Amino acid sequence: MNFAQNTLAAVAVLALTSGAALAAENSMSGGMMAKKPVETEKCFGVAMAGHNDCKAGAGTTCAGTSKVDYDGKAFKEVAKGTCVTMKTPHGMGMLAPKG
Repeated sequence: MNFAQNTLAAVAVLALTSGAALAAENSMSGGMMAKKPVETEKCFGVAMAGHNDCKAGAGTTCAGTSKVDYDGKAFKEVAKGTCVTMKTPHGMGMLAPKG
């Protein structure tokens, strides 16, 4: 190996070991660097057919059972505060089921 190849190999090894060390430190510290879980809310009328979350009203028993895109009775869990800003071809997302 020449000098450039040795340098490149050393940098690669250093990057890999640094990443592993940070991951180990985070794991040993109880995940103190871990992100907080995002709060969610049920958003009705934004789910595509087959992509709703569990128990979405009449005709749907659980996740993935909605037969219609943007069904007002089907919900999708979204980040809290974003539902009513979601625009669909049928209007905006809703915090309560629609008829």
